[in-house]
Amino acid sequence: MGCVISNLSAKFAFFPPSPPTYQIKKQENGKLNAIYTSSSMPLTSAAGGVDDGGGCSVDVLSLCTKRGNKIVAFYLKNPYARLTLLYSHGNAADLGQLFDLFVQLKANLRVNLMGYDYSGYGASSGKPTELNTYADIEAVYECLQTEYGVSQEDLILYGQSVGSGPTLHLASKLPRLRGVVLHSAILSGLRVVCHVDCRFCFDIYKNVNKIRKVKCPTLVIHGTEDDVVNWQHGNRLWKMAKDPYEPLWVKGGGHCNLELYPDYIRHLYKFIYDMETMTTKTKLTKIKLKVRLPKKPNLGKSTAGCYCCCIKVGRPRCPECPKPQCPKCNTCFGKPKCPDCLGLGGCCCFNWNSCCCWWPKPKCPDVKLLKCPLCLKCGCFTCLGKCGRCSCW
Repeated sequence: MGCVISNLSAKFAFFPPSPPTYQIKKQENGKLNAIYTSSSMPLTSAAGGVDDGGGCSVDVLSLCTKRGNKIVAFYLKNPYARLTLLYSHGNAADLGQLFDLFVQLKANLRVNLMGYDYSGYGASSGKPTELNTYADIEAVYECLQTEYGVSQEDLILYGQSVGSGPTLHLASKLPRLRGVVLHSAILSGLRVVCHVDCRFCFDIYKNVNKIRKVKCPTLVIHGTEDDVVNWQHGNRLWKMAKDPYEPLWVKGGGHCNLELYPDYIRHLYKFIYDMETMTTKTKLTKIKLKVRLPKKPNLGKSTAGCYCCCIKVGRPRCPECPKPQCPKCNTCFGKPKCPDCLGLGGCCCFNWNSCCCWWPKPKCPDVKLLKCPLCLKCGCFTCLGKCGRCSCW
């Protein structure tokens, strides 16, 4: 049943370009090369081909996913980069259309960039479904780890529109990510079509639930005039983020043109710079500000109400009774059950030696009666302090 619902949702959610804007060809040296379908020109030659930080030296990769599909990925390396951006693109686009944007982002943000096509997009095999996109981004992340040595501490996930689904899926599983960017992101697939706030089993990309599991700084970029994914989607995701970064609400921006606004690249660069300069000490400072330490229990009245060494006048503090209700000394009709208090020689039994004025004197060294206010010697209140049989305590 789940597969039927997923396939049905895919027909309404995914619109890959047809035909694809690029093709993959294998060179004589065994490496893959991407060429435009319309002009048969290599993608790299169209953008300059110089690896000076602003060029387009690109690795074309074919990756196998755990669901049996082969997806295409482009890795653009910047020699001055400290961080890597994993870009999950939006709907109705493929790598051929986004390559020029990738080159500009790599140069202007000074990052390495990995972009990929979902199953069924571009030259990737298979069909586009929610589960396939999850497997796709996991395969790309594994490639970054094994082939390029990128750890999650040096990785920023970027999700545009539908790409916010696989982005938050992976981000919710990586607790030490450097950062996340949500560009025109969606709360869920169904919430784009219908303005509802309910949960349905056939809904896809439930970002509204996964955003709460993301622990790293999260930047939200959204256009105020987006007629495809309403601005409220981005606003709500930003409010639910655990570590929200200053958002960018592009005034007048739509769904597919935010890259044309100067504020877009300026704010995105500021975010990348802050992520580069963020150290472990900065992270710990933020965590300490958010964590509330539990209040220490008040032990000042720990013996109040305790019946071990049960002389209410002196209120002794028995070392065996640190809590208000001693678990070892439950009383039954005023008699303690503590093993140290049983028998005629115990501290809490009525084994007394008579003192003057018929006032009992306890043997237990932990039990002390109030001293006589007149003689300050014995524990009775009627002795005038003239009795030599009584000793001071």
